[in-house]
Amino acid sequence: MKKHNFGAGPCVLPQEVFKRAAAAILNFNDLDLSLLEISHRSADFVAVMKKAQHLVRALLGVPEGYHILFLQGGASLQFTMAPYNLMRVGGRAAYLDTGSWSSKAIREAELLGQVEVAASSKDRNYSYIPKAYRMPSDVDYLHFTSNNTIFGTQFKAFPQAEVPVACDMSSDIFSREIRVSDFDLIYAGAQKNTGPAGTTLIIVKEGILGKTGRKIPTYLDYQTHIDRDSLFNTPPVFSVYASMLTLQWLKENGGVGWIEGINAEKAALLYDEIDRNPLFEGLAARADRSTMNATFVLKDKSRAKTFDDMWRAAGIHGLKGHRSVGGYRASLYNALSIESVQTLVNVMGELETKG
Repeated sequence: MKKHNFGAGPCVLPQEVFKRAAAAILNFNDLDLSLLEISHRSADFVAVMKKAQHLVRALLGVPEGYHILFLQGGASLQFTMAPYNLMRVGGRAAYLDTGSWSSKAIREAELLGQVEVAASSKDRNYSYIPKAYRMPSDVDYLHFTSNNTIFGTQFKAFPQAEVPVACDMSSDIFSREIRVSDFDLIYAGAQKNTGPAGTTLIIVKEGILGKTGRKIPTYLDYQTHIDRDSLFNTPPVFSVYASMLTLQWLKENGGVGWIEGINAEKAALLYDEIDRNPLFEGLAARADRSTMNATFVLKDKSRAKTFDDMWRAAGIHGLKGHRSVGGYRASLYNALSIESVQTLVNVMGELETKG
């Protein structure tokens, strides 16, 4: 039976990417060597890194003056690297608190300087995106998380600020068109829409670096990795290669605009069923519902076992909600087919007919 993978991450990736990546593990570029054993400084892998960077620039329309890096440590390391590189000694930063990941980013930034939480949706368990708040102009940068995987909310319009803007786009990068020039720093863990876990994409504007007045540990300095073109130390070779394949798949099929339309169709299909079916209720404010992560609950918890048995029997995987929210979470990342979403919707409808 085909599995319908709604897991929040690591997530579903295109089958052709899996096949090509698997072949490269056995024999990469007809070298009779595995991708996993070639030198990361060989011409073969340097070409992979260059192509991955080129695809990012092409897919997102990254302007000149921005550097593209593939590093290790996940978005969690970026919670530390961002303030190290953007917050001045004795400085302060503004953060928007819209979920677990933004809260963790705030805690890391507080280790280096003062943080002003300009807005928060914690008062309603992060079920909405704050909109009416004062944007401070006397801070070193503004930081926010574009999509909140756990709570199922997403910024539909990005905050505007007169200071550098940093954004954690781990769970919705490449899912919709953006204007990179509106940001000074974008970072994203690969394991949602970019590729398998192990690498993190960073897009950083050159002009914002070198202004903090602090000594930055070598590895935590973006300039270190810019100077070495993401090869300061041994990179996560497999993750970068599989990410390159995923980005190539996206480009060959029509790019970000193409997948944005499909993602909107998938989300509409599922949210329409959540709103139509009297057994279910969405958790996120309607205006802020994520196209990547739909969170919902059964109104009658006594029917949970029946529903769980039904979706598992239909080959659905990864539907359980996060422990801090409960209920269910359907992650609708780029490579998830609309057929998988229809399968879930059918199960929800069948539960209703059981009476």
